[in-house]
Amino acid sequence: MSTLMPTPGQTVGPFFHYGLPYEGGAELVPAGHPDAIRLHGTVLDGAGDPVPDSLIEIWQADPEGRIVQAPGSLHRDGWTFTGWGRAATDAAGRYSFTTVLPGAAEGDAPFFAVTVFARGLLDRLFSRAYVPEHPALHDDALLTSLPEDRRGTLIASSDASGLVFDIRLQGEGETVFLTFPDNGRLQA
Repeated sequence: MSTLMPTPGQTVGPFFHYGLPYEGGAELVPAGHPDAIRLHGTVLDGAGDPVPDSLIEIWQADPEGRIVQAPGSLHRDGWTFTGWGRAATDAAGRYSFTTVLPGAAEGDAPFFAVTVFARGLLDRLFSRAYVPEHPALHDDALLTSLPEDRRGTLIASSDASGLVFDIRLQGEGETVFLTFPDNGRLQA
């Protein structure tokens, strides 16, 4: 009888598109919602090449800054905002969500919590995409704890349809990723 060896987490990478996306997963609000915006970007590797088989999840506060705790994130009924979404990247490494701008929660500048799953990663990566040009950016505890030249990797930019947040996994301009040590506090 042979003994099976455990395999590392990244072996699931090529299969994200088959098992994890679901209908409406990237639509936190319907496209026709009066306050709908598009949060979109490209996932890039260390050489600046797109990563076509990654998966992005976001969590966010509602427009008033409340952390939504309604059940049913996997069921989109067209009117319940759950604050959570999942989108796979396309062949060019692009992802897109239809959502609303988050409000400032608990004194922080408004942001989207971002999780990245991709081939070659032993575990998921955590980051934030801050709403650009918000006055609270200058006082946000996480942003001000970072060197000034790294803060920009966490701030989305505006375009005609909403916000752009490109994610660079490593190399020059690498997105700041967060760890969750004991006590549940965020650290860069």
